Amino acid sequence: MRATARVLVYSDDAGTREQVRLAAGRRPAADLPPVEFLECATLPAVLKELDAGGVDVCVLDGEAVPAGGMGVCRQIKDEIFRCPPVLLLMGRPQDAWLATWSRADAAVTLPVDPVEFPEALAGLLRSRLAPNAA
Repeated sequence: MRATARVLVYSDDAGTREQVRLAAGRRPAADLPPVEFLECATLPAVLKELDAGGVDVCVLDGEAVPAGGMGVCRQIKDEIFRCPPVLLLMGRPQDAWLATWSRADAAVTLPVDPVEFPEALAGLLRSRLAPNAA
């Protein structure tokens, strides 16, 4: 198992980024390595981190401004080779169709639920960190 899993968290709201960190904790599941968070408040910061490589999962805030997480998700799925899985934070459950449009791998609603969020994050980390994963 790797020493850490790197999770990029994009939101212009520091409170939302904190909710993600607190809900995930140091390790979202016992069978996964501890998580290292890379916090980004702007789209250029997200693209810089993804270009540098080593990100295992992206958590994108669909309510972020000026670049919303849904549009960012669609952009990185088109532009980043072997794009990490994306967990999208949505404002309303009715926005699930937009999460599908954005090509997010999973979606949960805001505010961050301390049970639902780590389960979704753990599922994406397992798929990314599996020995036969790309």
